[in-house]
Amino acid sequence: MAFYVYIATNKPYGVLYTGMTDDLNRRMWEHREHVRRGFTDKYNCEMLVWYEVHETRESAFLRERRIKDWKREWKIRLINEMNPDWRDIEEIFP
Repeated sequence: MAFYVYIATNKPYGVLYTGMTDDLNRRMWEHREHVRRGFTDKYNCEMLVWYEVHETRESAFLRERRIKDWKREWKIRLINEMNPDWRDIEEIFP
């Protein structure tokens, strides 16, 4: 089983949401369909622009918490390293 830390947004360089899940496709579907009320629903964070795979729930949780504490510019740099065009990479995620 894999665990994912991810960043979703509403548009390139828009609102950033950092999350963690064990099923990235399902979670992004939930964001797009506004299944869960809260931050991503309110700000329409429906685009997956960055993700990272972890082998354990604990390592994913710790990484998510670390990234949530980061400055916005650090998160943007992280996204730009993987996805400089800020494409919605969920569409190509297996």
